[in-house]
Amino acid sequence: MIKKMAGCIREYKKPTLLTLLFIVLEAVIETFIPFITANLVNRIKNGIEMPYIIKTGVLLVVLACISLMCGGIAGFTCAKASAGFAKNLRSDIYRKVQTYTFENIDKFSSSSLVTRMTTDVANVQMSFMMIIRTAIRSPLMLIFSIIMAYVMGGALATTFVVIVPVLALGLFLVSKKAMPAFRRVFRKYDRLNESIEENVRGMRVVKGFSREDYEKEKFGLAAEDIRGDFTKAEKIVALNRPIMQFCVYFNMIFVLLVGSKMTITSGGADIDVGQISAMLTYGMQVLMSLMMLSMIYVILTMSSESIKRICEVLDETPALHNPENPVTEVSDGSVDFENVCFKYSSKAEKNALADINVHISSGMTVGIIGGTGSSKSTLVQLIPRLYDVTEGSVKVGGIDVRDYDVETLRSSVAMVLQKNLLFSGTIKENLRWGNKEATDEEIIEACKLAQADDFVSSFPDGYDTKIEQGGTNVSGGQKQRLCIARALLKKPKILILDDSTSAVDTKTDALIRAGFASYISDTTKIIIAQRISSVQDADMIIVMDNGTISDIGTHGELLEKSEIYREVYTQQVSGGEENE
Repeated sequence: MIKKMAGCIREYKKPTLLTLLFIVLEAVIETFIPFITANLVNRIKNGIEMPYIIKTGVLLVVLACISLMCGGIAGFTCAKASAGFAKNLRSDIYRKVQTYTFENIDKFSSSSLVTRMTTDVANVQMSFMMIIRTAIRSPLMLIFSIIMAYVMGGALATTFVVIVPVLALGLFLVSKKAMPAFRRVFRKYDRLNESIEENVRGMRVVKGFSREDYEKEKFGLAAEDIRGDFTKAEKIVALNRPIMQFCVYFNMIFVLLVGSKMTITSGGADIDVGQISAMLTYGMQVLMSLMMLSMIYVILTMSSESIKRICEVLDETPALHNPENPVTEVSDGSVDFENVCFKYSSKAEKNALADINVHISSGMTVGIIGGTGSSKSTLVQLIPRLYDVTEGSVKVGGIDVRDYDVETLRSSVAMVLQKNLLFSGTIKENLRWGNKEATDEEIIEACKLAQADDFVSSFPDGYDTKIEQGGTNVSGGQKQRLCIARALLKKPKILILDDSTSAVDTKTDALIRAGFASYISDTTKIIIAQRISSVQDADMIIVMDNGTISDIGTHGELLEKSEIYREVYTQQVSGGEENE
């Protein structure tokens, strides 16, 4: 894990090393200043001329300025290094997630991935900053201060033999006791973020069912759970301060009492006022260094859980891989399912798809009908290789999809889902997801075919109208038509419409299908629909039932031989007559 984290430093090695260098210089100077001050105090006591005092005073000011400058530069380089480290780490996580398949994403919830890229990265960034600055400075200050204390105080420095182990043990026990609570907190952040994400995405449903109070209660419970763990941990960590104060005051009393007695009895021969002053300063430096080390221990232990969570994402192996010598061209839009069986998980007891055998010629229009849960969407997701089959094979253009370069395959397949997503930006920018080189004329033509041009043109800014995040400022039907236009701009060899005209009326649906026939006549069109009218003119209609193909045929053939198709058709026709 350490090696993986260190690999994210990359171009920020220089500011990292500079931070370490200036921190060492700062620590050396700070421990040397009390030594010079102590000698000056002793010299003044014994009588000394003003030029020496001025000279020493100037030296102390210069050393203090150099120490301040080193600390300032270290702070600047540390900030640059830690922020750059976090940027690289966040970028690595994001790039890794982009390689995930649906199977990998199913393993992590979206809220958990967001937490890992935000809260966990922030924790690791804080730890990195502490390591290259405080974690270097504190041990150096501790070591240098103890050495100088023995140089200045001699036997009086034995106070550290008692006080340092006591303080170190106390701080260690406090930190160790607080760690389990800190570890639990980061796991619970996922639950809190999940509550927020679900509530924001499902705001219309929440308000439609008047479930605001329930959602508030659910969020409150998650927030209270985190608050409880944090409060428990912080109460324990708060013991650091009284332990520290006890050791500081004990050290001061011991040095003043014993040091004063030694000064009086020896007449200043063994130890003098200057040494006592230096011992107090070094004692404070030693104890403060130990306090900082204890805080570093707490932060590192907290971030260790975050590091583990981040490494889980970085170590995750994408479920799909390119073959060694991938095919980089899709010849046509033919699709073959040969003895296909599929499970979403190897642990699943039942197949989502079983014994699927069907041939779709290039350029055909194919309809897929079936009840909810009949695995219609699962079937078409195997074509662009969003999942790999468990058994059998799916072929596009006569070649197994596993033999293609994944990007090549997916560039030849366009999917329009029922719940399609529009991104923040203008309508034109969203449409160019289908073809970034598309001209304004091509965009308008695609929108006309998708029956989107009329409502887009009615906006004051037309195609430069800003789309809010998630497309919340357009209706469901408008969003679907824009997504269809985006897919048309891709000019794919295979176009898959997964119930993507459910929010438009039957007349608009018919106009869209007519546009397909003229604009992408050579493209294979696979239409999943709930309405018979959306697929009755298709060259072939597949009837799905419980993960298997119940029947295949044209509209007329299925009315004769498929009980499921005939039942759906009858219900829709009679329902239409009643509505009329």
